[in-house]
Amino acid sequence: MTTLAIDIGGTKLAAGRVNGDLQITARREMPTPASKTPEALAAALHQLVQPLLPGATRVAVASTGIIHDGILTSINPANLGGLACFPLAETLSRITGLPCVALNDAQAAALAEYHALRAPVPVMVFITVSTGVGGGIVSGGKLLTGEGGLAGHIGHTLADPHGPRCGCGRIGCVEAIASGRGIAAAARGDLQGLDAKTIFAHAQQGHTQAVELITHSAHTLARLIADVKAVTDCECVVVGGSVGLAEGYLAQVNAFLAEEPQAYQTELREACFRHDAGLLGAALWAEGVMA
Repeated sequence: MTTLAIDIGGTKLAAGRVNGDLQITARREMPTPASKTPEALAAALHQLVQPLLPGATRVAVASTGIIHDGILTSINPANLGGLACFPLAETLSRITGLPCVALNDAQAAALAEYHALRAPVPVMVFITVSTGVGGGIVSGGKLLTGEGGLAGHIGHTLADPHGPRCGCGRIGCVEAIASGRGIAAAARGDLQGLDAKTIFAHAQQGHTQAVELITHSAHTLARLIADVKAVTDCECVVVGGSVGLAEGYLAQVNAFLAEEPQAYQTELREACFRHDAGLLGAALWAEGVMA
């Protein structure tokens, strides 16, 4: 059975046909609409998926934000603004004429990365550091989504009570500091107005402020992982996302985690499926709930 899988992020939209062997046989990508209104998102999704529809028998969508009963609500409007109670699954069923299931993108990626492990573990946590910071937890082989779809949103736990205000409304969330958007927002002087990718490039060249911004992000993530270990007693944490997979970033996180007491340390792994984890996880989710 072929699944049309879709991944909606704060920066880009991706879609692919995924076959029964969990292989992406065709793939498309486009920027997330700048206006991020329901109308703009629906129009962009229609344009994205039309060439991939032939042969697909169902749709599975992974999206940033809280997904509950197929309805999307942005927890951080700065990442996907203008969307409150957006009927995501219903909209895609109407666009494609196919049955559709939906879940959070980091939860989907966690499911995919769990299936990529060399051997199953009792608890695995996935963290994506990208435009925002998201997460997913697989316990006892099952993805935890929560009654309201909030499970795994660890980017909105407290990192600094005196830190910047997060787009979700809280003060000092991990996302407000460690994410690509958080890194860019903290930049000053000659780095002000640059995106995280450019700031990383400056850090590679030894720019002092750029190095400090990346280091602060990595240190914040390491403390989050120590907290996650304390809460879940996870055997490993898999890290993905454009920031999480940036050259040298995970090594910094690992070094800071090694400074924590032994009880709060855990194995860190780089995401296996990298930027396709959301698509593959969505397809796996569909396989489980639509079989």
